[in-house]
Amino acid sequence: GIEMTSTSLEYTIVDVVGHPFHAIWTPEDGAIRAAGFATTSDPAAESLMTRIAALDPDLASRGLAEAPQSSGVIADALRAYAAGDLDAIDALPVAQPETPFRGEVWRALRRVPAGAAVTYTELAGLAGRPTAVRAAASGCANNLVALIVPCHRIVRTDGGLGGYLFGTDIKEELLRLERAIL
Repeated sequence: GIEMTSTSLEYTIVDVVGHPFHAIWTPEDGAIRAAGFATTSDPAAESLMTRIAALDPDLASRGLAEAPQSSGVIADALRAYAAGDLDAIDALPVAQPETPFRGEVWRALRRVPAGAAVTYTELAGLAGRPTAVRAAASGCANNLVALIVPCHRIVRTDGGLGGYLFGTDIKEELLRLERAIL
C-alpha cells in the first residue's frame, strides 16, 4: 500500500457568513477530512478533531499543524465561496470513512447545486434508495465535511429548515448566501 507519513494535518480558518469556518485536510492528497464552523460552545472547532478521532483514530493521532494556512487551494476556494462564487468549493476533494449508502448520500449531496434546497426524501432518491429517508438523514447528521458536502441544502418536507450541527441560524445564512431562500 501507500506509505503514510506521520505529518500533521493541515488546516485553514476562513470567515463564511460571518462565522469562522475550519477545514482540515491531509497534505499528501489535499483531501478535506473534516470541516465545520466554530460556535460559541466550541470556539476552536475542537469537535472536528474529536469526530475524526471517533472514526479514524490513526488519522487524528497525526494532530494539527501548528498554524492554519492562510492561502492555498482550499483557503482560496472557501474565500471565493464566501464572497459569492458559490461553485468555488465544488471541485475540492473530500475523504471520510463511509458505509456504501452513506457514500452515495454524500455524493448525491455534492450534486445538489448552490441555490437549491432538497428534502430528505428527495436526497434519498438522489442517492438511489428513495425509501431510505431516515438513512439519508443519518448520512447528513454524520457528515464530517460540512459546507463542501453541503448538508445545509437539505430541508424538511414541510418547508422547515430541519437540523444543522452548527445551528439553524448558520444554516439559514448559508441558504441566504446561496439564494436558496430569500
